[in-house]
Amino acid sequence: MMPFMGERVRAQAAAALGRWTEPEEVLANGRALRDAVGHQAHRKALLAVDRPSIPDYVRASNQGRLEELIPLRIGRMIASPFSFFRGSAGLMAGDLAVSPRSGVDAQLCGDAHAANFGLYGTPEGQIVMDINDFDETLPGPWEWDLKRLATSLVLAGREGGVSEKGCRDAAEDAVRAYRGALRHLAEVPFLESWSALGDESVLSKAKADDLTEEFSKAASKARKNTSARVAAKWTRKEGEHWRFIADPPVLTRIPEATADAVLGALPSYVDTLRESRRNLITRYGVSDVAFRVVGTGSVGLRNYLVLLHGNGDEALILQAKEARPSALAPFLGAPMARHEGKRIVHGARLVQAETDILLGWTTIEGRPFIVRQFRNRKGEIDATTLKRDDLDDYGRFAGALLARAHTRSVDPRLLAGYCDDGEDLDEAFAKYAIDYADQTESDHARLVAEVDAGRMPALIEED
Repeated sequence: MMPFMGERVRAQAAAALGRWTEPEEVLANGRALRDAVGHQAHRKALLAVDRPSIPDYVRASNQGRLEELIPLRIGRMIASPFSFFRGSAGLMAGDLAVSPRSGVDAQLCGDAHAANFGLYGTPEGQIVMDINDFDETLPGPWEWDLKRLATSLVLAGREGGVSEKGCRDAAEDAVRAYRGALRHLAEVPFLESWSALGDESVLSKAKADDLTEEFSKAASKARKNTSARVAAKWTRKEGEHWRFIADPPVLTRIPEATADAVLGALPSYVDTLRESRRNLITRYGVSDVAFRVVGTGSVGLRNYLVLLHGNGDEALILQAKEARPSALAPFLGAPMARHEGKRIVHGARLVQAETDILLGWTTIEGRPFIVRQFRNRKGEIDATTLKRDDLDDYGRFAGALLARAHTRSVDPRLLAGYCDDGEDLDEAFAKYAIDYADQTESDHARLVAEVDAGRMPALIEED
């Protein structure tokens, strides 16, 4: 039998592991925070007093991007209010910063809009859905992510022709599902809540069964979306080596010096992987490097694809994506990260239940980068194409996934206590989402007017 522990030993153990607390005590702490900042405090979509004009904001956000790609970025942002929203996380962060705070911080996605939830494959081959973009990740108020998600659902629904009531319902149900997931996670063993996956079973738990067909279709496509398939379409053999096929402006060749810099940065990337994965990646050989344009918010950032070859004809493509400071950092008082790529990777590892086994970071030509698998059985459900009932289900699914993501960095019982009896919270966040979506439409119209007047350059892509 283990001898009784002395007070000194208990104190040492508590310092290392924390103090065990009765569940009701943690829930009560959350309710006390709610008493201080009530649910209705989240209704109003406030705007920062020093909010920049839209032209000034866009110009500032273009600083440091490749000049020749800025018209493409602006062209994508003016495509719709939802597209503008996707490219303006920093603008909303400035507005959220003047809103009331619940007092609970979590590791944020930082840009938790509806298009940043996607499908991908686990190492075991299972297709799951989770947050899949962490460029802006930082610790901050959990409600910032949820408000951004709710607003994005309204904008996506409007773009898809869903009625205003349908858009409001989708936003409200996302918050309701968030609260429901918190209640569940607050009651199960810690290990079970920590390892919960965003697989197809979550659809039933979130009462999003109507989305099952959409999820199955997206999962089927995701299973085929592999490095091998990309290599078959985008590469060809030239002599003894495989090369990317240029497809400007999306996929282009790069100067030899830049390619050498990318390849020269791979050893430091390998050092950021866990030991067993270093053994894996070093079995591959490098074939080629190219530049690829990605995303809406990321257009203009340096983004390279690295073609590797493994066992026989096996192909693996890595993506090295430039990492910039989080757009949320100025509004959260966060110190500058020592390495922005490391910040992103650590945020992803903390938030995602299953993270890309080859996710790491490096520095290329003095700039921080993340490195990850490209097209790792990735897929998506396009929220702008969903009908009303499916958008509602998508909101519930995303809300439940966001709750799971947040509870990996904050005790689910604390959040559940704050959100308890939260019908008013559902309505308050939905009201915020409608109002901020209206503001986003106004911001988008201002940018379109700037482009139409010839004061800002825009490249419109052909379908």
